[in-house]
Amino acid sequence: MISVSVLAPERPRPAGQSEQPTIPRPSGTAIGVAAVLVAWVVASVWSVASLRLNIATFADSLGNAADFLSRALPLDFPPLAELAAMTGQTLAIVACATLLSVLLSVPVAVAAARNTTPGAPARWGARAIIVVARAIPDIVLAIVFLRLFGLGTLAGVLAMGIHSVGMVGKLYGDAIEDTAAGPRDALRAAGAGWAQQLTGAVFPQALPAFVATALHRFDINLRTSVLLGYVGVGGLGMELSMATRTMQYRRALALALFVLALCIAVELLSGAVRRALLGNQAPARRGPWRRFTRWLRRAENGWATGESASTTNDGGYRISPPWTARRIRGACYAAVTIVALVAAVRGADLELSRVGEGLATLPQTLGLFFPPASGGIWGELVDQLIVTVQIALAATFLGFLIALPIGAFAARNVAPSPEVARVFRMVIVTVRGIPDLILAILFIVVTGLGAQAGALALAVGTVGLFGKLIADSLEETDVRVQQAVSATGATRVQVFGAATLRQCAPALVAHLCYQLDVNIRAATLLGVVGAGGIGFYLINATRVLQFDVVTTIVLMVFAVVMAVEGIAMWLRRATS
Repeated sequence: MISVSVLAPERPRPAGQSEQPTIPRPSGTAIGVAAVLVAWVVASVWSVASLRLNIATFADSLGNAADFLSRALPLDFPPLAELAAMTGQTLAIVACATLLSVLLSVPVAVAAARNTTPGAPARWGARAIIVVARAIPDIVLAIVFLRLFGLGTLAGVLAMGIHSVGMVGKLYGDAIEDTAAGPRDALRAAGAGWAQQLTGAVFPQALPAFVATALHRFDINLRTSVLLGYVGVGGLGMELSMATRTMQYRRALALALFVLALCIAVELLSGAVRRALLGNQAPARRGPWRRFTRWLRRAENGWATGESASTTNDGGYRISPPWTARRIRGACYAAVTIVALVAAVRGADLELSRVGEGLATLPQTLGLFFPPASGGIWGELVDQLIVTVQIALAATFLGFLIALPIGAFAARNVAPSPEVARVFRMVIVTVRGIPDLILAILFIVVTGLGAQAGALALAVGTVGLFGKLIADSLEETDVRVQQAVSATGATRVQVFGAATLRQCAPALVAHLCYQLDVNIRAATLLGVVGAGGIGFYLINATRVLQFDVVTTIVLMVFAVVMAVEGIAMWLRRATS
């Protein structure tokens, strides 16, 4: 059978007219993404102008900075014994809070992950727990627990531990979903149950991500513990709060600098521990250290005996893995961690005897927070909520403008040399180590109380986090695309704009949304120390025992955060 197709005759093209390539029209999704980004830029510029963040404002404030320094010098450090005791208590609180968050996050993550959840209701319930834990500020949880259990360290541990579930649970769930299905299928085929599959196949694969997330959360909780000192949680934060309230500027500045040094030291130490545990160590140097490393690698396959990792001396098969150097090193890390956690629990002085009394008064305490009320200042609350959003927008915008070049020079595939990349990486680590609270206090001294100090503090903090995210995203781009563009004769700047930056544009949009979300929450908290926004009304409502107003403020911030989260989810889907 022969089929004949009749083609319409081609319409003759006018003489002298050549065929032109057609330019594809942008899709509706692309137009929507562009519109959202333009709206963000416009709103950010409007926020910067409204908050009067300009050079003239800084010039007028130089006199305040000079006056403060004249009153804050020389520094007045506490006695060494008192400083060591406060530092130990702070680290113990942070360690206990991080441990609590890990213990709570593991079952939540198992229920939230698609490949381990018992069912759809459990998954959605776990996801709801993660969202609510992230949305409720830790300082609000601290206020509730202080009301239940009184002043002390227990309230801070519970507040930071429960709030951390929002981040730790989400990252743990993502790590579980990224595990390979093969080992679990093998255990299932051998007759292993659900719990055995988790402990034998899923958790060992996700363990490196679990450890890295816990160490990262420890760094965050250390900065948070300083802020919780302003509501009655013990440690360095409470001492700093007392010094600032009583205008002891020499003691306050000394404590602020000590907290800064402590946060940077912990950041560097946790980074080193992460690299050691995850095997991401720097190449070994020449000399004796190189010979030791080569010997250590040989010992990985059989500790000092040369025996096979799978057989014994009599030719049989091993039931347990051999004690290789890697296993011994892991056991030592685990032992040190357990000893440190036991010491932290003992040093935190949690006073668990108060738990029973506090839980007995739980209904009465919750009754103080519900139903929500405005306290007759609804208009002021709305105005201050707008100021809080302006602080977050201005900080994110200014931080992005500064973080983009810093992150670019910190990326190894963009920096002119490895030395330049290392220098800018160190700059990022240093900036990330500065708590937002310390920055807010310093800018309050310079610019005075108000939203300007909060915006500037968050802008500097944004440089630290955003710079790291930008550098990591640039390093994850495909080098072959950059080499292809460079082969056409393009300059380094042209290669960066046409290949490197273009590849990581979707990641930058996602980081931008995440940073705005973080800054909205942080702007609320910095208002506690007088850095503008609705946080100032939050702490005042707590001091006058208007807990129903506290609930109203939390719900208002929660609504804004959920709106930003919804826009961020749509942008991530649209740019993926």
